[in-house]
Amino acid sequence: MALIGTLFFIFTATCVGANKVFATVQCRESFGKHGQQSLLECVVQPTVMAADTEIEIVSWTKEGDKKPLLVFNDGKTKSQPGYMFAEPSWNKKNMNVSLLITNTTVAHAGVYKCWLKINNGDAEWTTNLKVTAKYSKPIIRSVPETIPQNTDVALICDSDGGYPKGAIHWIVEHDTEWTKSSEMKAEQGPNGLFHLSSKLTLLRGSIFSKYTCVVVNASGGIEEETVFVIEDEPRPDGQGGEKSDSTSKIVAPVVVIGSLIIGLMILLLYRRRRQNGHLTSNSSEEEEEEGLRNKDDRSSHV
Repeated sequence: MALIGTLFFIFTATCVGANKVFATVQCRESFGKHGQQSLLECVVQPTVMAADTEIEIVSWTKEGDKKPLLVFNDGKTKSQPGYMFAEPSWNKKNMNVSLLITNTTVAHAGVYKCWLKINNGDAEWTTNLKVTAKYSKPIIRSVPETIPQNTDVALICDSDGGYPKGAIHWIVEHDTEWTKSSEMKAEQGPNGLFHLSSKLTLLRGSIFSKYTCVVVNASGGIEEETVFVIEDEPRPDGQGGEKSDSTSKIVAPVVVIGSLIIGLMILLLYRRRRQNGHLTSNSSEEEEEEGLRNKDDRSSHV
């Protein structure tokens, strides 16, 4: 598992004995993730005058717990399960007294105190561990499962396993926020993790086609989201709205093309009729001229 240790503040303590400064201690506040390792980092930095510094006693405790988590004394180390020095081969000359938590849970969050004795001096300081857990991808279901038209509907969104307490937001089409119209509940389980559940009621006549459930952590960041699409109700002929839309997209161009073809045919027929009429007119004129010529010929013979 990955080791988690995020620097926020550095705490410094001074080891003093017989009015002499033997060493300083620096600790870092850390974040830990549920199910992973966490490091409470503390390092002793001896002064030049105390180059031969040796650590005689180390004691790690947690606020609220009476029993020490880890103790080094008289050359021996004793610890509760799940706690150990960050460096397994640690000895009294090793100035890194950091504490490693092997499997972090929500219960590990809190304030830790380390007390140590160095030669003739001693020091005590505290550091803080904050634990987070990522929420699962939300699951959306509708009540009723099949959504009829002109009926009130409820969408329910659930997400598990997060910490600290987060929230669920609802987004509809065109990035419109509908969170204020929903009801959310947050329940903390025995392991300290939260279950989030939000109910969004949709009144008849106000139903969009797409709804997004967004899980937001305690810091306001988006962790997961799921989109729920409401399908069009099937028609009596068994064809849904989506199929009908597809059909209409196909039929429309066909109608336009057909209209163009019919128009061209009408234009060609009109032009042909016009040409035929022109030919008929020319033939009549020629016959009339031929008749006049024959009449003139007969008259000249007489």
